[in-house]
Amino acid sequence: MITDLGTVTYKEIKELLFQRGQGRSGTFRMLIFIGVFGILLPLQNGIRGLSSPVGLIFWAWIPYLLISGVTADTFAGERERHTLETLLASRLSDRAILFGKLTAVISYGWGLTLITILVNLITVNLVFWQGHVVLYPAALFSLILLVSLLISVFSAGLGIVISLRSATARAAQQTMSILMFVLLVPVFLISVLPKSLLAEIDALLANVSMAQLAGGILGLLFVVDVALLVYSLSQFQREKLISD
Repeated sequence: MITDLGTVTYKEIKELLFQRGQGRSGTFRMLIFIGVFGILLPLQNGIRGLSSPVGLIFWAWIPYLLISGVTADTFAGERERHTLETLLASRLSDRAILFGKLTAVISYGWGLTLITILVNLITVNLVFWQGHVVLYPAALFSLILLVSLLISVFSAGLGIVISLRSATARAAQQTMSILMFVLLVPVFLISVLPKSLLAEIDALLANVSMAQLAGGILGLLFVVDVALLVYSLSQFQREKLISD
């Protein structure tokens, strides 16, 4: 099982980085992404961006953006390229195929997020040098790592489920894009809420400890992730996928 899982994961990561990304152009797009979110935005936010809790929302959104762009291709794309039948006809188990693809896209999305965070830190310290290395507050940084990982799992699980049920990669991608917009609606609403209502929300949150709030967020994401993984496994039916 472990060997088969590693085989599928390696195959998927190789395709994500080279074949699906069309070689150098895929690498160029990743460099642009890291440049924008790891260099350009930190230059605008400055040193204060490292200590702002708003950064948690930012780093939670990044993995979804990265992963939603590649999960559509996991099954729907292989179906279009007529390579899915070959994969399903192999000796690889259902779990090795499914979790191998999941592991690959999670590694891709979370890995790029971590690289971008590192570039972010380097940029801020080089441009806004304070005489010593400035890092994220330990509690905030730990929360960023955990939330971005759980969001990566959420995005991968959701994308896999959609890709399994979509006839084409484009249809799966469109569904993921719509869901991304829906998930971003609360963020946009915050900017248009009346100041009086925002003050009431701040007062309410002031009575909640950060530890409780963080625990609630992490707990909810964990439960949703587990549910998505269980559901994706129930939807992976080799006979049905071959017939489709």
